[in-house]
Amino acid sequence: MKKLVWTLVLSLAITSVFAQDKNKKVEMEVDGKCDMCKTRIEKAALGVKGVKYAMWDIPTHQLSLVLDERKTNAMQVKMAMAEVGHDTKELKATEEVYNKVHPCCRYREDGFDDSGHH
Repeated sequence: MKKLVWTLVLSLAITSVFAQDKNKKVEMEVDGKCDMCKTRIEKAALGVKGVKYAMWDIPTHQLSLVLDERKTNAMQVKMAMAEVGHDTKELKATEEVYNKVHPCCRYREDGFDDSGHH
C-alpha cells in the first residue's frame, strides 16, 4: 500500500511539472499589410486547436501567440496562415489562395522578396 501511495504521489508531481509548461509563447513573421490582414491572420491562428492567444502587429509583421504544445505547434499555425493567403518564412500561400485575398492585402506586389522583406 505504501508503495502504491508513493507511486501516485510521484506521478502527480511529474504530471504537474509538465502541466505548467503547456502554454508556450511563440513569435513568427507573417506577411500582410492592413487591418483586414490582421483580422484574417488572427482569426486563422485562433482557429488552430490549441492556440489560446494571437495578436499580429501590422508594422513589424510579428504574430505573437500563446499555444498549448500538447495540442499544436508553430508549423500548424504556419500552415493555417498559408491556407488563408499569408506567407511565413517556411511556408508560402499558393498563388490560387493568395489571389483570393482582398486587393489591398496583396503584400507580394509591394516589392517584397521571398524573405518577406522590402
